[in-house]
Amino acid sequence: MTGLDPRRNAFRPDLADVALKGQVASQRFVGGEDLRVVAAQAPLRRAPSDQAALDTEALRGERVRVFETNTDGWSWVQLAGDGYVGWMPRAALGEGGRAPTHHVSVLRTFAFAEPDIKSPPLAALPLGAAVTVIGAAADPNARYALIEPAGAIVVQHLAPLGAPQGAPAWDDWTAVAELFVGTPYLWGGKTGLGVDCSGLVQIAFQMCGIVCPRDTDMQEAELGSSIPVDDGPPSLRRGDLVFWEGHVGFMRDAETLLHANAHHMAVAAEPLKTAVARLNRRGLAPSAFRRVAPG
Repeated sequence: MTGLDPRRNAFRPDLADVALKGQVASQRFVGGEDLRVVAAQAPLRRAPSDQAALDTEALRGERVRVFETNTDGWSWVQLAGDGYVGWMPRAALGEGGRAPTHHVSVLRTFAFAEPDIKSPPLAALPLGAAVTVIGAAADPNARYALIEPAGAIVVQHLAPLGAPQGAPAWDDWTAVAELFVGTPYLWGGKTGLGVDCSGLVQIAFQMCGIVCPRDTDMQEAELGSSIPVDDGPPSLRRGDLVFWEGHVGFMRDAETLLHANAHHMAVAAEPLKTAVARLNRRGLAPSAFRRVAPG
């Protein structure tokens, strides 16, 4: 039928994106509706069920194209950022109002009901979630950004979209990944509540303004340039990527791997030699070493 990757192209036998007309066979083609994620984070699942596999997560403010919503409240969508296709709860989506102006620059922050740290939070927003700042306020404890449609976030937890900020340095994706140390491993996750190996890589690069696909095979094929392997192990440095089939991690320094992994069931740092030996016992050797230049 087609050589297109269904993970990043919206087509099924019964329904497809109108942009794919002539490239795929389908009973019906639609243009879809552009919405934004209004929940703090939203699951993107392989099927329209809470029990279906979690493929990835979308964060507040992300644009989403909706092709279909079923009677159970699940929408078949494509994420605008990385193109991933799957099923998302329709309740997590909305018109979104004005375009986002800032994103969350810490692992997680609260949107308080009022500009007062004693007021009940409306939401807990993850790193990378995008919000629209519409005003400012202060009390004796903090200064706040007022966000659309409601809520107040302490200003030190936000950064303007597209503007590098101080801590972590937004040209150091490994520093972003280090924020997640100790975060539980979650297949398909990409927040401080749970993250997988490729989700960690994606959010770290995205926070540094570098476009990054979602899955390890895509990342291995599309990120950076290959580091040659001659007669021995390559010379690695902080920020380099090490790939195995179905797995990826960052080099924290020349000898230490930082990765979300099922051995520790968390984001952890360990000697690269230790990880290589453990995966070798499973019949897996590194498949690639890649280096990404700052954006």
